Amino acid sequence: MTDGEIEITADLVRDLLREQHPDLAGLSIREVAGGWGNQMWRLGDGLAVRVQRMDPTPELQLNERRWLPVLAPRLPLPVPTPVRSGEPSARFPKHWTVMTWVPGDPLDCSSISRGDHAAGALAGFLRALHVEAPADAPVSSDRGGHPKDCTDGFDRFFHAVVPDGLADDVRAVWDDAVAAPEWEGPPLWVHGDLHPANVVVSDGTLSGVIDFGDMFAGDPAWDLAAAWVLLPAGAASHFFDAYGRADAGTVRRARGLAAMKSLFLMLMGRNGDLGLPGGKPAWGPAGRAALDRVPRG
Repeated sequence: MTDGEIEITADLVRDLLREQHPDLAGLSIREVAGGWGNQMWRLGDGLAVRVQRMDPTPELQLNERRWLPVLAPRLPLPVPTPVRSGEPSARFPKHWTVMTWVPGDPLDCSSISRGDHAAGALAGFLRALHVEAPADAPVSSDRGGHPKDCTDGFDRFFHAVVPDGLADDVRAVWDDAVAAPEWEGPPLWVHGDLHPANVVVSDGTLSGVIDFGDMFAGDPAWDLAAAWVLLPAGAASHFFDAYGRADAGTVRRARGLAAMKSLFLMLMGRNGDLGLPGGKPAWGPAGRAALDRVPRG
């Protein structure tokens, strides 16, 4: 991976550790496939190094450093927790963070076979996460709004990749979300980017949640879309029963956002198939499977 003229390699990561955290520099270092804004490297058996790569500012990584230690202790699934901070230096001009490693296989490279168990695990996780956020919690400039504020993005994804046989049903789901009422509760903590590459599975069920760089305070519907984006067919109703807090309007917004997220995954998958920068081939099948689930409710 490159950032400008700086190639991010295991040797670079080890040099950074020697420079700022020499007690960790002797641990094994292994690249983790994937990543976009940040590149991940396994560090020994229980840690990872998260290196700022494409993100233009350190804000997302700094948010994780600030807030994950606050949130992690009350969350019922493992999440990465920062343990050391790496600062810009002459060797590398961006931020990096040593975090705990969350074991499991990313869902975009695996599958959930225990749907009801995973639905309960996801519901319990989001019940614990979705509490009122403090006044100084981060806000998002491109996520967290009502679906009606995201129409341009939805239309772009829709026209690019929606299958002809699903177009009418997906459009109907989106139009219903746009017509749904606004979130009227206080801003809640929201993960903000729950998709198959940002959760891990073990033994056929959800076993961890990663990449909190987009966390913000806002409408929980952005996370509740995961009922369709992550869970297998037929599990959404069990999820919402277990979550127990979503009114009809929130479910409508969440379902529309699930349609938009699914289309985005399909577009990223297509870009990956074409070899375009940032494309993710594994996301295409995951997005299509999710889009198939959305019209079923």
